[in-house]
Amino acid sequence: MFTSTFTFAKGDYDAEFFALDERIAEVARAIPGYRGEEAWENATTGLISNVYYWDSMEALQQLMSHPAHREAKAAQARWLKGYQVVIAEVLRSYGDGGIDHPLTTA
Repeated sequence: MFTSTFTFAKGDYDAEFFALDERIAEVARAIPGYRGEEAWENATTGLISNVYYWDSMEALQQLMSHPAHREAKAAQARWLKGYQVVIAEVLRSYGDGGIDHPLTTA
């Protein structure tokens, strides 16, 4: 299992940003092996992190190679003030079952 974490500083969004963002979300959710996502905002820094969970690197690579994702990556400087991506392999996931999480059934 893998995660892709996209952390970014918000810039100025327009209608094209929102449409492309929604398209990428639809594509991701339709890929076999997509497990779910979470989003976090750091109130101190204003940075936002979106964490996506994947069954395999191949599933994640399907999103990375999709034309909508490549379009967003090429245009990101129009809407963001900087970003960082971290791809990681999940070694373990556990909890007490008290909250819903994309990996609860892992």
